[in-house]
Amino acid sequence: MSNLSTAQIAELLLGIARAQLAIADAIESSKAGFKESHLRANVESAARIKMNRPETLADVPARLLLQMLGRNPPTPDAVARELEAMLAQNVSVESGVSLDMTK
Repeated sequence: MSNLSTAQIAELLLGIARAQLAIADAIESSKAGFKESHLRANVESAARIKMNRPETLADVPARLLLQMLGRNPPTPDAVARELEAMLAQNVSVESGVSLDMTK
């Protein structure tokens, strides 16, 4: 199995977020107001943005979807930099597991 770079992981996560956004857009077209009245609050909860805890890798997918819902979607470079910064910490706050992906 080959090792994925952070740039490749960033592209993969953005592709998943685009697919999720397409589903949300389809629902929005059949039920106006869905994204603002239902989706955004649930995704914010999943992203844990209102908690006083450090951001973890588990929060990244929901945070990306929130950014995709906005006017300025994230770029692969920005996501890769965010992932590299998180991986540089090298320890997950929640589980104490090493996040070193080079092994």
